[in-house]
Amino acid sequence: MKKQFSNSWKSSKQPRKQRKFRFNAPLHIKQKFVRAHLSKELRAKYGRRAVTLRKKDTVKIVRGQFKGKTGKVDKVDLKNSRIYVAGITVTKKDGNTAFFPLYPSNLIITELVLEDKERQKILDRIKTKDKTEKQVKQKPVKQVKKNG
Repeated sequence: MKKQFSNSWKSSKQPRKQRKFRFNAPLHIKQKFVRAHLSKELRAKYGRRAVTLRKKDTVKIVRGQFKGKTGKVDKVDLKNSRIYVAGITVTKKDGNTAFFPLYPSNLIITELVLEDKERQKILDRIKTKDKTEKQVKQKPVKQVKKNG
Protein backbone atom coordinates (compact mmCIF):
# COMPACT_ATOMS: atom_id res chain seq x y z
CA MET A 1 0.00 0.00 0.00
CA LYS A 2 1.23 3.49 -0.85
CA LYS A 3 2.28 5.91 1.83
CA GLN A 4 -0.49 8.30 2.93
CA PHE A 5 1.84 11.17 3.75
CA SER A 6 5.35 12.16 2.78
CA ASN A 7 7.34 15.35 3.31
CA SER A 8 8.89 14.96 -0.14
CA TRP A 9 5.65 16.18 -1.76
CA LYS A 10 6.24 19.55 -0.14
CA SER A 11 9.30 20.13 -2.29
CA SER A 12 7.57 19.21 -5.55
CA LYS A 13 6.51 21.87 -8.05
CA GLN A 14 3.63 19.74 -9.30
CA PRO A 15 0.23 21.09 -8.17
CA ARG A 16 -1.18 17.59 -7.72
CA LYS A 17 1.58 16.70 -5.25
CA GLN A 18 1.12 20.02 -3.44
CA ARG A 19 -2.60 19.27 -3.07
CA LYS A 20 -1.82 15.73 -1.93
CA PHE A 21 0.60 17.09 0.71
CA ARG A 22 -2.04 19.44 2.11
CA PHE A 23 -4.88 16.93 1.95
CA ASN A 24 -3.04 14.00 3.55
CA ALA A 25 -1.03 15.98 6.10
CA PRO A 26 -1.42 15.00 9.77
CA LEU A 27 -3.12 17.47 12.11
CA HIS A 28 0.11 18.80 13.64
CA ILE A 29 1.16 19.97 10.17
CA LYS A 30 -2.33 21.13 9.17
CA GLN A 31 -2.22 23.42 12.23
CA LYS A 32 0.36 25.50 10.34
CA PHE A 33 -2.08 25.98 7.44
CA VAL A 34 -4.58 27.92 9.59
CA ARG A 35 -2.43 31.01 10.04
CA ALA A 36 -3.60 34.57 9.39
CA HIS A 37 -1.87 37.91 9.11
CA LEU A 38 -1.81 40.26 12.07
CA SER A 39 -3.13 43.83 11.94
CA LYS A 40 -0.55 46.61 11.61
CA GLU A 41 -0.72 47.41 15.35
CA LEU A 42 -0.22 43.80 16.41
CA ARG A 43 2.51 43.34 13.81
CA ALA A 44 4.43 46.26 15.31
CA LYS A 45 3.84 45.01 18.86
CA TYR A 46 4.90 41.38 18.34
CA GLY A 47 7.37 41.81 15.51
CA ARG A 48 5.90 39.12 13.29
CA ARG A 49 3.57 38.95 10.33
CA ALA A 50 1.29 35.97 10.96
CA VAL A 51 0.06 33.81 13.84
CA THR A 52 -1.91 30.58 14.06
CA LEU A 53 -5.61 31.24 14.54
CA ARG A 54 -7.28 30.07 17.73
CA LYS A 55 -10.78 30.08 19.13
CA LYS A 56 -11.89 33.47 20.56
CA ASP A 57 -9.40 35.51 18.48
CA THR A 58 -11.05 38.57 16.92
CA VAL A 59 -10.68 38.73 13.15
CA LYS A 60 -11.63 41.06 10.31
CA ILE A 61 -12.70 39.61 6.97
CA VAL A 62 -10.89 41.23 4.03
CA ARG A 63 -12.17 39.16 1.07
CA GLY A 64 -15.46 37.71 -0.08
CA GLN A 65 -19.13 38.48 0.50
CA PHE A 66 -18.57 39.30 4.20
CA LYS A 67 -15.72 41.76 3.54
CA GLY A 68 -15.30 44.38 6.27
CA LYS A 69 -17.13 42.45 8.99
CA THR A 70 -15.44 41.50 12.26
CA GLY A 71 -16.14 38.79 14.79
CA LYS A 72 -14.68 36.22 17.13
CA VAL A 73 -13.43 32.87 15.86
CA ASP A 74 -16.05 30.32 16.86
CA LYS A 75 -14.45 27.17 15.44
CA VAL A 76 -11.21 26.16 13.74
CA ASP A 77 -11.61 23.20 11.36
CA LEU A 78 -8.14 21.72 10.93
CA LYS A 79 -9.28 18.88 8.70
CA ASN A 80 -10.59 21.23 6.01
CA SER A 81 -8.42 24.28 6.92
CA ARG A 82 -11.47 26.50 7.45
CA ILE A 83 -12.39 29.08 10.08
CA TYR A 84 -15.90 29.77 11.39
CA VAL A 85 -16.58 33.26 12.76
CA ALA A 86 -19.47 34.16 15.08
CA GLY A 87 -22.12 36.19 13.27
CA ILE A 88 -21.00 35.11 9.80
CA THR A 89 -23.87 32.87 8.70
CA VAL A 90 -25.87 32.09 5.58
CA THR A 91 -29.53 31.12 5.33
CA LYS A 92 -30.12 27.75 3.72
CA LYS A 93 -33.07 26.97 1.45
CA ASP A 94 -34.95 25.21 4.24
CA GLY A 95 -34.70 28.37 6.40
CA ASN A 96 -31.96 27.19 8.76
CA THR A 97 -28.85 29.26 9.29
CA ALA A 98 -25.38 27.78 9.02
CA PHE A 99 -21.90 29.10 9.70
CA PHE A 100 -20.02 30.16 6.57
CA PRO A 101 -16.55 28.58 6.27
CA LEU A 102 -13.74 31.07 5.62
CA TYR A 103 -10.19 30.62 4.39
CA PRO A 104 -7.58 31.79 6.94
CA SER A 105 -5.79 33.83 4.25
CA ASN A 106 -8.88 36.03 3.89
CA LEU A 107 -8.75 37.13 7.52
CA ILE A 108 -6.71 39.63 9.52
CA ILE A 109 -6.29 39.12 13.26
CA THR A 110 -7.23 42.30 15.12
CA GLU A 111 -7.12 40.95 18.68
CA LEU A 112 -5.33 37.95 20.15
CA VAL A 113 -6.45 35.81 23.06
CA LEU A 114 -3.49 35.38 25.41
CA GLU A 115 -5.20 33.29 28.12
CA ASP A 116 -2.91 30.42 27.18
CA LYS A 117 0.56 30.99 28.66
CA GLU A 118 2.12 28.83 25.95
CA ARG A 119 0.88 31.18 23.23
CA GLN A 120 2.37 34.15 25.08
CA LYS A 121 5.69 32.28 25.33
CA ILE A 122 5.65 31.64 21.58
CA LEU A 123 5.10 35.32 20.82
CA ASP A 124 7.81 36.38 23.29
CA ARG A 125 10.27 33.81 21.96
CA ILE A 126 9.91 35.07 18.41
CA LYS A 127 10.26 38.67 19.59
CA THR A 128 13.52 37.99 21.45
CA LYS A 129 14.83 35.85 18.58
CA ASP A 130 14.31 38.75 16.15
CA LYS A 131 16.12 41.17 18.46
CA THR A 132 19.18 38.92 18.75
CA GLU A 133 19.31 38.46 14.96
CA LYS A 134 19.23 42.23 14.45
CA GLN A 135 22.05 42.68 16.97
CA VAL A 136 24.16 40.10 15.15
CA LYS A 137 23.59 41.88 11.83
CA GLN A 138 24.53 45.28 13.29
CA LYS A 139 27.97 44.28 14.61
CA PRO A 140 30.64 46.70 13.45
CA VAL A 141 32.92 45.51 10.67
CA LYS A 142 36.66 45.60 11.35
CA GLN A 143 38.55 47.74 8.88
CA VAL A 144 41.87 46.47 7.64
CA LYS A 145 44.69 49.05 7.52
CA LYS A 146 46.58 49.16 4.26
CA ASN A 147 50.34 49.57 4.46
CA GLY A 148 51.18 52.18 2.07
